[in-house]
This record gives sequence, C-alpha cells and structure tokens, in this order.
Amino acid sequence: MKLRKSMLNQAQRGTLIAALGISMLSCGQNQQNGMSNQAPEYAVMTIDTSKVDLNTSYSAKLRGKQDIEIRPNVSGFITKVCVDEGATVKKGETLFIIDPVQYEEAVKVAEAAVNVAKANVATAELTAENKRELARKNIISQYDLQTAENSLASQKANLAQAEAQLINARKNLSYTRVTSPSNGVVGKIPFRVGSLVGPTTAVALTTVADVSEIIAYFSLNEKEVMALTKNNDGKTSKTIEEMPEVELQLPDGSIYPYKGKIITVSGIFDDATGSASVRAAFPNKENLLRSGGSGVVLIPEKDNEALVIPQNAVSEIQDKRYVFVVTDSSTVAQTEIQVLSINDGQQFVVTSGLKPGDRIVTEGVGTTVRNNMKITPITPEQAKAKLQGAIQQATGSAK
Repeated sequence: MKLRKSMLNQAQRGTLIAALGISMLSCGQNQQNGMSNQAPEYAVMTIDTSKVDLNTSYSAKLRGKQDIEIRPNVSGFITKVCVDEGATVKKGETLFIIDPVQYEEAVKVAEAAVNVAKANVATAELTAENKRELARKNIISQYDLQTAENSLASQKANLAQAEAQLINARKNLSYTRVTSPSNGVVGKIPFRVGSLVGPTTAVALTTVADVSEIIAYFSLNEKEVMALTKNNDGKTSKTIEEMPEVELQLPDGSIYPYKGKIITVSGIFDDATGSASVRAAFPNKENLLRSGGSGVVLIPEKDNEALVIPQNAVSEIQDKRYVFVVTDSSTVAQTEIQVLSINDGQQFVVTSGLKPGDRIVTEGVGTTVRNNMKITPITPEQAKAKLQGAIQQATGSAK
C-alpha cells in the first residue's frame, strides 16, 4: 500500500455514506423488532500491525544539470539574434551577433602594427650585424656594438607586443559572435536587435540550460537528516548510496515516469531555515521537464509495524483527530490520535493514541456514535451482510 498526501476523496465520502446507511438500517431493524432495550449495532475492527510503503513528500525546485548565463565579452550593438526562446542548441552554435565593425578595424590596425614591428626588427638586425663586423675589425667601440644589440632586442620586444595586440584584437572580433558553451535549451531573451550590451550589463543575454538531466533541489530539517544517517554512523555518503530511488510528482498531480536518485545532502544547516539542502537527479531523455519548474520529491520509506485504520473511523474536531475505542464493557470512549501527514485518502497511519489489539468503531463516526455510548459490536463483514440483506428486503417489498 502506497500512501501520499491528499484530502478526503470521493471514495472516502462514499464509504462514509455507506457506513451511515449501515448504522441507520441496523437501528431501524432494532426498533422494528421491538428491541429498544438492546444497544445499537456498529461495525468494529481490531487494530493490528501491517506492512506499508510510505512516501514522504518534499516541495522541490527544478534546475537543469547546468544553467549557464550567457554574457558578452565585448561591448556593442546586437545586429542579429540567431535563436528563439526555448530553442535547443548545440555547443558552439551562434546565439547573438554583436556589431563587428570596430573590432574588424582594430584587427587591421593590429596587423599593420605587426608589419611595422617586423620591418623595424629586420632593420635592427641588419644594423646589429654590421656593428658586429665593424667591432671584429676594431673599427667601432664595444659601446656602439652594445647599443645596436639593445636596439635589436627592443624592436623584437615591440614585435612581440604588436603580435599580442593582434591576438587580442582577433579574439575580441571572435567575441562578436556569442556562442553556446554547451548543449541545452535557450531561456528568456530580454534583448533584441539594436540593444547595446557589454560585459558589465546587469542582465544576461540569455540562459542556456543543459536539461539532459534535471536536478530537483529540496530541503530536509535536522531531525530528518539525523533519521537518514543514524544507521550509518552519520556518514552521509554511505546513506546516499543505500537510499532507494525517488519519484517526482508533477504540478498536475501525475508521477514522472522516470525515477531519480539523491546525489547530495549538504553537510551544513542553513542558519536562517535550519535545514540542509538536498539534490536529486532525474533523467530527462524526452525533455518533459524544464529548468525553473517545480515538483514534489517522493522519498519511499517502509514500515513493517504500522497501525493502519480507515479514514471513515476518524472524526476531526478543531484540527484534532479522534476515534471511538470500544472498551471491554462495549462502551465507546472518544480517544485522540496522531497520524502521519501522508495518506492515500482512504487510510491513516497512526503514530500515537492506539496500540495493537485495540478495537475501534468504523461506522457512524461523526454522525450517530457518541462518547460513552453503549453499543453492540459486530464485525465489518456482518455489517456488510446486514446492509445487503436490508437492500434485498427493500427491493422485494417494492416489487
């Protein structure tokens, strides 16, 4: 049996109506038979432990495997937007083109500077070679030779500087084509052709989200983290390895068809919230999930000794839940219980207030059953048989 958070559903209300019908029919039969001194009959069940699969739910925010903000490395006006919002792009694909004119001119200037520097180096090399020949013949001094050598070294340094400036100019020119750094899906594009952008622009050009895998971010409080790690000597990594696969409930209430796996549990609790951040990864082969969406992560947990009771046996008064426990003298006693917040809409898992062997009333709760009332306990099967008999009798009388 899987239990999830939900309110009373149509099936439960039907059960309540049926139970009420049983009670009314049994009371009516007693009055017709002249048994006014006999306590009314009500279906009673004996509590016992059972095995259940519980799903603890956590609200989660969905993000791509990596969400990359796209920002320009150079300033200029956008001349072309090459993609649309929501488009799937490949690594290296052009997203935007920034006006390249000034950067093309800068490349030309840098290339000219390199050519000048090369010519100066060639001239300095000829001069230095001539000075070396003259120095060997002792025609000039070592000072003159060293001056020529220093001039050659200076011109070579100028050439290296000019070549570096050329490389930088070409790189800036390449930056006028803004490309995708990875495969992914394009997010919102707040800029259009003609917009002035630059490295210091506060808003990113867009976001490229790698959604081949979706990461669900949610939080666990300190008690929940301790419960997870207590059986592994506090070792979070070992706990993560042993944890079962988790499910993702989508905003429309459906369950995502592919199960995920918890990959990290933060080792530090947030000072403001007192919770630890947790990440669960889900495959997204069919691109059903989008970065920025939301969902509910369902973590399974088994309980081999759960006390499970039908919801029609429970009444709720001022946010408190009660059942009617049948005593040995067949008198009912209203008893407060605590239940898990997760349920399937038909049954509750009781955490306190009841124990195995207790008997509770399962019909007429919230309508005809009252505290300290004397009843005649019957089994749910007997109650069902009486209802069917009453229906058949009513049908026969109508004919």
